[in-house]
Amino acid sequence: MTIREVISEIEKLIDMPQAEDFDNVGLLCGLPERNVSGMLICHDALENIVDEAIQRNCNFIVCFHPIIFSGLKSLTGKNYVERAVLKAIENKVAIYAIHTAFDNDFQGVNAGICNLLGLKDLKILQPKKNNLKQLNVYVPNDHSENVKEALFSAGAGNIGFYDECSYKVEGNGTFRPIEGSNPFSGEQYVRENAKEDMLSVIFEAFKQNQIVAAMKSAHPYEEVAHQIYSLENENQYSGLGMYGEFEIEMDEKEFLGFVKEKFNVSIIKHSDLNQKKIKRVGVLGGSGASGIKSALSKKCDAYLTGDLKYHDYFLAESKMLICDIGHYESEQLVSQQLFEILSQKFSTFAILKSSEKTNPVNYFL
Repeated sequence: MTIREVISEIEKLIDMPQAEDFDNVGLLCGLPERNVSGMLICHDALENIVDEAIQRNCNFIVCFHPIIFSGLKSLTGKNYVERAVLKAIENKVAIYAIHTAFDNDFQGVNAGICNLLGLKDLKILQPKKNNLKQLNVYVPNDHSENVKEALFSAGAGNIGFYDECSYKVEGNGTFRPIEGSNPFSGEQYVRENAKEDMLSVIFEAFKQNQIVAAMKSAHPYEEVAHQIYSLENENQYSGLGMYGEFEIEMDEKEFLGFVKEKFNVSIIKHSDLNQKKIKRVGVLGGSGASGIKSALSKKCDAYLTGDLKYHDYFLAESKMLICDIGHYESEQLVSQQLFEILSQKFSTFAILKSSEKTNPVNYFL
């Protein structure tokens, strides 16, 4: 398989357009038409990871954090980013980054954290907004099913854990073909009455072009009457962070010890203890200060993340235990998650997980 073909399959599993606008996800370097000899999955595509890929005959690296993020204007090897990218290019190794597309995925980074903690009834902490649209299209009765199938095949009608969702209203439409028309039915300058269905489907905004193309291809009319609306609905299955609940609540010190054991960390920075029981917990892998207020609004008893600053802990206001376990530590499950997801999809070449260390933070104990 070529790199382009592999990427196409990956993006059927993880919707890359759900990544944050500031992010640099996708193919960062490498030729899309080159055949894949092997795939190496890692957290950060540093120079030692590129060395490992070369040694293990993998010419396609799938990383979580993008090694090229912003401000790269030259490639002269003057820093760790340029050295890694140069080595990859010189050795014909492609690098592909997933980052916030997996952060925002319902089965992604934060689902991994929640599952490790054993939380139940999981919900998105900060649902993405304004990325849902609704399509209404008018179709002759006897072509309604064909158009509906085309819409579903193009990705319309997916709502959470349901697909092929639609609504149909039967009615009567009118039109009058004029000069230049080539009508499917009726005669020029004669008003036509047609029994039609209005099909209605919801879709994610990034799928619009492919859905409209599929609709027009399956529709019998040369002029397809349709409307597309932007919705204000939050997408409850895409967004940053998650929260869920323990089946049995625990006290704060018990919770901290439990987290320390589960994530194999020696240090947890946290806000003042409030002598409250911990049942509902919010999580956000990586740098998660932005999720504190959302966790409070969801009435979480504790919030688990990384990269918090001094003043962030004051936001707890004795209502919630805020915990910082570290950026890498909160994302440490990602490589294994991606390895498991992609191993089920590809069988024609080796998929390996990097054994190299990329966490730059060390502790003196």
